[in-house]
Amino acid sequence: MSASEEQPSRDGSEVARLLAQIQAEYEAAERGLQGLALGVSRHCFITRRMERMGEIHAQLRALVGEEAMILIARHLDGPQQR
Repeated sequence: MSASEEQPSRDGSEVARLLAQIQAEYEAAERGLQGLALGVSRHCFITRRMERMGEIHAQLRALVGEEAMILIARHLDGPQQR
């Protein structure tokens, strides 16, 4: 098997990894909203989660392209946005 034949499976697992990271960051930010933290520390925690999601989105966009990002965003938004 050539290196070019292996690329799709590596890209596929990288996409899956990045999507899982986005989900984990989102869940962490949600827990921050519902948790006991107050004031500035809560804000900093949530802000960092959102910044991290932005970084991961940029990595994902570089990997799959803009059109695929639109499909992924629709999928992540759930059925109410379709």
